[in-house]
Amino acid sequence: MTKKSELKKQIEAAIQACLEKKAEELSILEMEKGSGAFTDYFVLCSGTNPRQVQAIADEVELRLKATGLRPTHVEGYNQAEWVLVDYVDFVVHVFSEKARKFYDLERLWKTAKRLEPGDLKAAPKRKTGIKLATPKSLSKKKKRKTA
Repeated sequence: MTKKSELKKQIEAAIQACLEKKAEELSILEMEKGSGAFTDYFVLCSGTNPRQVQAIADEVELRLKATGLRPTHVEGYNQAEWVLVDYVDFVVHVFSEKARKFYDLERLWKTAKRLEPGDLKAAPKRKTGIKLATPKSLSKKKKRKTA
């Protein structure tokens, strides 16, 4: 597995953890090269109260720990206004609603590309080779010849 596809799987796991704990306003930012960002992706979401903010951060850590990935740094957990969970290649930001509006990272990093969770899924590989005839395609050919 390539490093990029492994990274996307890790981010997907973080997103699933956020969604499982009912995180709100989930967004993913792909940081531009040369933008000064210290990471490749931001995963941002909000919780409605301090306990939910902590629960979201806890679930992200648990899910990724199960894959063998541990954060290099966690900040803001006790205050639960803005919990930052740093995995080097991506950072998960879990905000209270008030802190999310105040810091407005989407505006601050407006040059970043906004992604949807589905954008992280690898595109299915194209099948190469001969296309086999199916009963349906054969019946269409017969109809054309008889017409």
